[in-house]
Amino acid sequence: METNFTRPQLQSPIGVLVMFFDTIRGWARALWPILVFWIFKFNQINTAFLLLGIFGVFLVIAIFAYLRYRNFSFFLDYENEEFIINEGVFNKSKTTVQLNKIQQVNISQSLIQRIIGVYSLDVDTAGSTKKEGEIKAISHRLALELKACLLENGKNKKNEIQETEGPAVVSSEAHPFINISFLSLLKIGITSNYIRSLGIILAFFATVYENVNNLAEHSKFDKDKIGTYIDKNLAVDQGFALQSVAFIVFLMLVSVLVINLFRVIVRYFDYKIERQSGSLLLSFGLLNTKSTIIKPEKVQITTVSRNYFQKKMNILELKIRQAVSDGRDERKSAIEIPGCNELEKDEILKLLFGRIPERGIMLQPNFRKLVFSIFLTIVIPLTGFFIVGNYAAPQLLEFAYLTPFYILFFGLVHFFGFRNYRLFISDDFIIKQSGAWDIAHDIIEPMKIQAITTSQLFWHKGADIGYLTLHTAGGNVAFQLGDFTKIKAYVNLWLYKIETSDSNWM
Repeated sequence: METNFTRPQLQSPIGVLVMFFDTIRGWARALWPILVFWIFKFNQINTAFLLLGIFGVFLVIAIFAYLRYRNFSFFLDYENEEFIINEGVFNKSKTTVQLNKIQQVNISQSLIQRIIGVYSLDVDTAGSTKKEGEIKAISHRLALELKACLLENGKNKKNEIQETEGPAVVSSEAHPFINISFLSLLKIGITSNYIRSLGIILAFFATVYENVNNLAEHSKFDKDKIGTYIDKNLAVDQGFALQSVAFIVFLMLVSVLVINLFRVIVRYFDYKIERQSGSLLLSFGLLNTKSTIIKPEKVQITTVSRNYFQKKMNILELKIRQAVSDGRDERKSAIEIPGCNELEKDEILKLLFGRIPERGIMLQPNFRKLVFSIFLTIVIPLTGFFIVGNYAAPQLLEFAYLTPFYILFFGLVHFFGFRNYRLFISDDFIIKQSGAWDIAHDIIEPMKIQAITTSQLFWHKGADIGYLTLHTAGGNVAFQLGDFTKIKAYVNLWLYKIETSDSNWM
């Protein structure tokens, strides 16, 4: 039996518990100084007053949560093609979302919601930096029905959608055509995000080091004696020092792998991709499960990336960006599909674009891009290092032996990055290839370009090179120092396609 969403609907009755825990979380953020004071002054506070105060706080939270539940309602206004949410305890608010502006409808489930047995549903459009509407406690059946109704894009769009994509989905029955295995997640975990994990580890060790120094400064230890003792032992046993350094490096490498594995498995566990009337339904998550739908006409930029190890293991990563607002982080808004193989990637691209995108004509950057990158990241930093070392801080020159390794590392990064930097143009696709280690291919369709920016510095006119930036609702794709004459010719062609296209991608 289908639910009539034209009448105001309340959340699931057991959702009061979700409101209760959510209110506790919100109040804890606001009142954490008082909580810290209670912890440190616990022995000085009368136990009876403390227990009475805790009981009073929880009672107020429970009443507040119940009022949030009772005052929350949602319904569909088909006459005006709007989704309306009413909420609030003291200050009542009404959120109205135009159905044809809805970009995504996500169904997710946190650990608390999983224990209670409810789901949350949030509505996202491209015009705001936050979710326009969120329902925190709803049954799975009701969530699926509401999502199907919202994604019909209103009564006036219903016939158009049925003609282009088939009938709207109101049933929860779907069969996964791709299921990312646990082994694939393990492969992704050990072959990706090295820099991010290493940064987390370095920040952790830096924090620990700073706290140890602060403790030593306020303690009674004689730092000179400790330093003398360490220097004496290092001089006697240099092998032990080398072993210690090797152990620390090994520990950091293991930590990087463990962090990556933990993040990937917890976030993407049991990743399933299903077909639903020409769209992709993605569901994944170990502790917090999430279900989201991707409609091909809404996709702005599709990125396929892999590195050397992933290529040998026949896995890759897909990132799909739909329309986002200017204030939102594009990386956070991207939908990731990790651990696909070549066949699965081709199936997804066929569903998104109707066929596998072809590369077409290739544009290469001018060699000045490589020279400028080397000058910016090698010449300038090393010049500053030696100037400061010679005139201000001579102790820095003790690390001068590291400069060849610095030059070699960044030189290789820029060389391979320049070699892989390409722009491929065909009649229906634009593909930008970039990256030194992780080779990424950004795929966009010319008809989804919102604006095009070209620029040329005056000293580049003689070499006939310039910059190109393609602006889409899902982010920008830039190509630097390419043949400016060819770029302008393609810009005219793309502008013509944009003007003559009747694609409904928003």
